[in-house]
Amino acid sequence: MNLKSLKKVCIAFSGGVDSTYLLYIAYKQLGSANVLAVTVSSSMCPEREFKEALEFIKQHNIKHIIVNADEYNIKEFVENGKDRCYYCKKSIFSKIKEIAKQNGIDYVLDGSNKDDEGDYRPGMKALAELNILSPLKQEGLTKQQIRDFSKNEELPTWNKPSMACLASRIPYGKEITKEKLAKVEKAENFMADLGFKHIRVRYYEELAKIEVPSQNIDEVLKYKQEIVEQFNKFGFKSVALDLKGYRMGSMNEVL
Repeated sequence: MNLKSLKKVCIAFSGGVDSTYLLYIAYKQLGSANVLAVTVSSSMCPEREFKEALEFIKQHNIKHIIVNADEYNIKEFVENGKDRCYYCKKSIFSKIKEIAKQNGIDYVLDGSNKDDEGDYRPGMKALAELNILSPLKQEGLTKQQIRDFSKNEELPTWNKPSMACLASRIPYGKEITKEKLAKVEKAENFMADLGFKHIRVRYYEELAKIEVPSQNIDEVLKYKQEIVEQFNKFGFKSVALDLKGYRMGSMNEVL
């Protein structure tokens, strides 16, 4: 992947596997003076992810700007229709484009990869409308390839679990609130502290549905008492375990 022709870039940086690899390659090829990272501060992003993103920036001394998402001012986001992601991405990347412009940068890049084409991703439409470049996807790189390349570069994110926006845990048509996302984040952090790396807690009002990879389902049951007690403290009255196991975009299966 050669970014040298772009000369100067602004990268939407979440701290995940894809955006970290993209930022690192841009940093190597273009130098720190020609790379700007922009991270969104939002209740949609777990605090752990945000802190890890800041740590990577600090280690590499990359120019960095934090922008507030203001997602609760987006009516379509709060209402949580099937195109929620489109409106949210449109708002956030419009802000990032404006920041890039203010810093004399013509190109805004994001970390979408080839695998993202295989799921329902209305946000992709927003990226296309705003002329956001997705070099990893354009190169045909899959998530696994990006992990492999990241490992070769000794990036700390090479084996980091995939982390989607917390709003993706709420069923379409159900209002998104800060309180709901906070409960999901607490629950997922608790499961992560138990040692489950790939975890989703789907929010169904008083019911929390846990998704882990199929091979980890028996392991979850060993902690069932602790999980129920803690989830009750977080505000969930019931806890379910999805026997299908974790799979990307399970909320889209009803579409």
